[in-house]
Amino acid sequence: MGKKFFISNDKNPKNVQIKKDIINHFIANGNDTIAELSKELDLSVPTVTKFIGELMDQGLICEYGKMQTTGGRYPNVYGLNPTSVYFVGVDMTRHHLNIALMDFKGDIVQSQMGIPFTYENTSEAFDALCNHIQNFIDQTGELKEKIYSINLNISGRVNPESGYSYSSFYFSEQPVTEILSTKLNFKVGIDNDTRAMAYGEYMKGVVEGEKQVIFVNISWGLGIGIIIDGKLYYGKSGFSGEFGHFPAFDNEILCHCGKKGCLETETAGVAIHRMILERINNGESSILTEKVKDLNHLTLTDIINATNMEDPLCIEIVEQVGYKLGKYIAGLINIFNPELVIIGGQVSETEGFIMLPIRSAVRKYSLSLVNKDTRIVSSKLKQKAGIIGACMIARSRLFEQ
Repeated sequence: MGKKFFISNDKNPKNVQIKKDIINHFIANGNDTIAELSKELDLSVPTVTKFIGELMDQGLICEYGKMQTTGGRYPNVYGLNPTSVYFVGVDMTRHHLNIALMDFKGDIVQSQMGIPFTYENTSEAFDALCNHIQNFIDQTGELKEKIYSINLNISGRVNPESGYSYSSFYFSEQPVTEILSTKLNFKVGIDNDTRAMAYGEYMKGVVEGEKQVIFVNISWGLGIGIIIDGKLYYGKSGFSGEFGHFPAFDNEILCHCGKKGCLETETAGVAIHRMILERINNGESSILTEKVKDLNHLTLTDIINATNMEDPLCIEIVEQVGYKLGKYIAGLINIFNPELVIIGGQVSETEGFIMLPIRSAVRKYSLSLVNKDTRIVSSKLKQKAGIIGACMIARSRLFEQ
């Protein structure tokens, strides 16, 4: 099922572990010299040299020339061989699928963004998802033989360890990962979509060395990804980050989770969509009435575009939502004391219209000593955060059984 990944025929577990540590060092830090590897892994230079040689023989590591240093001999630089193994990431949103192929070094080599796909919790939608993934894999040509695994992002409550998704495609007693693996004939894992976005930003986005990070995903729903000491925080069953279901309002609005007054009922894309339709139906004007022929088919994308075209009604509602949300982000800052809060997801594409009120509310409601430690920034990867994170998570699980 997919490419097998042998790092050694050695039966000595210690030797296998050293090779894993070397590969994980390159994943986390990029190319490096044997001297630096030796220092980081607390191993002798001859030992590291031996294992680098074996990994090169297996095609997993390659030499990247010499490092320019002041004086003395220039040391050789080593790193992952990008063409030795590949990973597929699948990011499933409400109306689209994004699928990408990533090489061993972490660069996207093929991708399909915005594949039309309507998410529904039905077996028909699940079959359509599998067909789209299979079509993408078939188009990778000879690289298909080097694909090691696939990771699928799913919104809501998923347990990556057990392979169960409890918010989507929970049709049988069998874990969804097993069903996908059988259908696609590759090892398939799942993770929460917001957590994947957080990891994408951490590995390839706006993070610049920070280790304590909160990623806030404002899309149709609302979630957070939490990174503590440079590692994704999962909670006991993988359910961490359900920020949108914080009981926040006395509004009697029924959330899709079945409870009333959840935070996302007034601070997510679903709330913006509802409020704009209510205001237009009450007679208020908006460029949306000209741009969208049938408001029954109004999408969040339409609203984002209208906001960025400076539609007064859309701006007013986005700013209201931003300020309300900022109050609760202030609470997160007080609890976690993060170095960085990243605002991502589709609504973040309104840039200053959502960012300014969030920052204003954070200044007002968070403890000033605590918020001085925290930068609040917009996502760098934008709509690619989820797909890059999905690929990166697939690679991070390389050595899991």
